[in-house]
Amino acid sequence: MKRHKILALFTPVALLWHAVPTAAQTAAAQTATPAANAAHTIVAPAAEMEWKDGPGSLPPGAQFVLLQGNPAEAGPLTLRLRFPANHQIPPHIHPASEHVTVLSGTFHVGMGERMDRTKTTALSAESFAVVPVGHAHYAFTGSEPVTLQLHSTGPWGVTYVNPADDPRKR
Repeated sequence: MKRHKILALFTPVALLWHAVPTAAQTAAAQTATPAANAAHTIVAPAAEMEWKDGPGSLPPGAQFVLLQGNPAEAGPLTLRLRFPANHQIPPHIHPASEHVTVLSGTFHVGMGERMDRTKTTALSAESFAVVPVGHAHYAFTGSEPVTLQLHSTGPWGVTYVNPADDPRKR
């Protein structure tokens, strides 16, 4: 019983000790991009976000901003994604769970290995969805663009159920 009390007292001190950055870590964090360093505070005003075309794993027309993490490395990952009106993402899976919050527009999401627009759920702004690792799903936008925020963990990837749907192979 005494051993558990000692560990209970020591553990918070040890965690606090390891949480205090060294001067070198602090200097490195100040020069690193916010998205590359998930261990530090990230503040990303919308007006300062730099949208880019892609990612290449999504059909052309998509845009993204990497807010946190590195999709090629292990760790937390946060992206903003924009899709134009009438955009379609064929059935695919991910190597990690996907947490999606719709910020604007209506995003239609369906589950399964075949796209069936009659079997989707319309997610309007402020809606939320979680798709488990390896669970096939698809999505599309209607007559308006959609912006969403995606949270997951890296390494990140997209594997299309039908390899011919993969835009990286075109």
